[in-house]
Amino acid sequence: METLTLKLQGMSCAACAKRIETVIQSVPGVLECSVNFGLEQASVRYKPQTAPLETIQKAVAKAGYRAYLEEQDDTESDRAATLSLKRRLIFGGVVSLILVFGGLPMMTGLSLSWVPPWLHNPWLQLVLTTPVLFWVGQSFFTGAWKALKHGSSDMNTLVALGTSAAYFYSVIATVFPQFFRTQGLAPDVYYEAAAVVITLVLLGRLLERRARGQTSAALRQLMGLQAKTARVVREGREEDIPIEAVEIGDIIVVRPGEKIPVDGRIIEGSSLVDEAMVTGESVPVTKEVGDEVIGATLNKTGSFQFEATRVGKETVLAQIVQLVRQAQASKAPIQRLADRVVGIFVPIVLAIALLTFTIWWFLTGNLTLATISTVGVLTIACPCALGLATPTSVMVGTGKGAENGILIKGADSLELAHKIQAIILDKTGTLTEGKPTVTDFVAVRGTENSNEIKLLKLAATVENRSEHPLAEAVINYAQKQGIELPLPSPEGFGAIAGSGVQGNVSDRWIQIGTQQWLEGLGIAMDGTTRSRVSLLNCQKTWQEAGKTVIWLAVDGEIEGLFAIADTLKSSSAQAVKTLQRMGLEVAMLTGDNQGVADAIAREVGIRRVFAQVRPDGKAAIVQRLQQEGKIVGMVGDGINDAPALAQADVGIAIGTGTDVAIAASDITLISGDLQGIIAAIQLSRATMGNIRSNLFFAFIYNIAGIPIAAGILYPILGWLLNPAIAGAAMAFSSVSVVLNALRLRNFKPKLFS
Repeated sequence: METLTLKLQGMSCAACAKRIETVIQSVPGVLECSVNFGLEQASVRYKPQTAPLETIQKAVAKAGYRAYLEEQDDTESDRAATLSLKRRLIFGGVVSLILVFGGLPMMTGLSLSWVPPWLHNPWLQLVLTTPVLFWVGQSFFTGAWKALKHGSSDMNTLVALGTSAAYFYSVIATVFPQFFRTQGLAPDVYYEAAAVVITLVLLGRLLERRARGQTSAALRQLMGLQAKTARVVREGREEDIPIEAVEIGDIIVVRPGEKIPVDGRIIEGSSLVDEAMVTGESVPVTKEVGDEVIGATLNKTGSFQFEATRVGKETVLAQIVQLVRQAQASKAPIQRLADRVVGIFVPIVLAIALLTFTIWWFLTGNLTLATISTVGVLTIACPCALGLATPTSVMVGTGKGAENGILIKGADSLELAHKIQAIILDKTGTLTEGKPTVTDFVAVRGTENSNEIKLLKLAATVENRSEHPLAEAVINYAQKQGIELPLPSPEGFGAIAGSGVQGNVSDRWIQIGTQQWLEGLGIAMDGTTRSRVSLLNCQKTWQEAGKTVIWLAVDGEIEGLFAIADTLKSSSAQAVKTLQRMGLEVAMLTGDNQGVADAIAREVGIRRVFAQVRPDGKAAIVQRLQQEGKIVGMVGDGINDAPALAQADVGIAIGTGTDVAIAASDITLISGDLQGIIAAIQLSRATMGNIRSNLFFAFIYNIAGIPIAAGILYPILGWLLNPAIAGAAMAFSSVSVVLNALRLRNFKPKLFS
């Protein structure tokens, strides 16, 4: 299976999106299709061998639309379409003003001497209106015809029927006025209604198009961050080359004030780097030899050289853009209701319009009143507002998240995050810096330094094969004690998740790990002393201070003890306090023993602690809270957190962690700062509030607008039956929904409130 993103042309309302979705899903080999009306694109999961791209495109074309790969997007074509729309709109607007001005005597029932009589001549109005209907409004009629050929209906159907009814009614009144007089009716014409409706709907489309363009502003801003060129060292010379020509392994020079072109690792020099455009962090970060740098971030002070490690689509920025695109193209569960309504909306409106005509004709015998009421119903009822309510908010919300260093993988994750009731924080790398340091080391046999050095070398040799943060702490400590790298590789190396590591070094069997693991292997802890001090007492003292203790065994006997401390992130305590104030239950999960866990929990204010949890047990802890009836969020950064992140209702990965953890999560915090958790939940709440208000107004608009257009208020507010008013209301509804979604661009997280 592959996933394909297609750009779409020809959609005019949410019903069009629903039809394209149905058409693509009916293609054999297509597993799933989601059409986003707001983005004008389709996300398709399919089997290329069974359903080639050409087959999908032909199916869409047969339905009356165009589908093409995003890379083939022609900006000039878009500009030409917008220019054509503007020209038609200007022509329609001028003619509509003339018709409305000329029709004032008829509309007001007053004799207005300042209106030239020839302006309300029906034959002149016929000549002026015809090009507006069939040239300016051509897209409505072609769209309605395409829908009719496929046995469906959409917004084009409603506009085409409504304006045609007003136009042809007026034509009959113009050509056969005597017929109306014999019926006791005035041969009034409603050309201005047809022209104004066409013009207003087109105006609504233009405004909607512009507003929807603003919803993707954050994504365009991200895409524009990348540097255009890179200064590469090749054959001993520096040369500027296009960013597309940079290859992995290239040595790149960055000077003060320049953008870092691609991702890499510093090999010479140091500097302060502003990563705000990618991580949301406002404070520049110190970068030295060995540190990672992110493409598109800004070098502030120093000059340095770095080796390119990720280029093209593999860079952090490219992946961020891709994730945001995927999230914007996805559908939130709350949208299902709107989709169901849109699927049956137009046929219901057609039925209501027919019923409106029948009732007014039966009650009054007034053909004019019946026709105008019907035209109003057809004009005011448009499913566009319903179709735009959710995707526009999701587009702005996910884009705003990216601006703040929060990557949301899908609209479902964005929706679910606001429902989180309990959040579990992994200790290492989440609450703490994830860079533990050895603070104490004691050896059992002898106090001479040479014995400690020998043991440290044995321990570091085995730990050198491990990726665990505690292993890195042991290696760094050994280096500081004078042990040189590289170290030899141990034989028979094995890592026991959540317990420790073991291997053979110089014919000696080395095991380093937890007390429980070594005791389970039958290694005795009692009686191991150094300077008449029990190592168990050392362990107790260190654990009470919040340190992690690991034991060193050589050939089945305890030989040493390490104390390792991991400092808390500066924001951890405040973040926990804010999460609790937001009404969330905060718990901590760690593989450390209970003493260390309790010490850390007390420091940050967490009351519920799960300690000594093996990696395969972390998902069970998440499940336990879910069984308590809670919506659970899990925050972690390691490979061993991946099952728990996947089990959680919302998995939140610290972006500084492993790729596996990020892949298993629903939300990724690029900066690794816990403030991102607060911002993500607040963004979810703000977005869902925005979606609900959009859906509320979209539903209320149609629930109230259709009866008013049908004439329910005719006895007291007869002027509301003017189809031009219905056209204006319909155009305003779509634009107002998009403008409401754009309010999310002002979102700012309230941290530590």
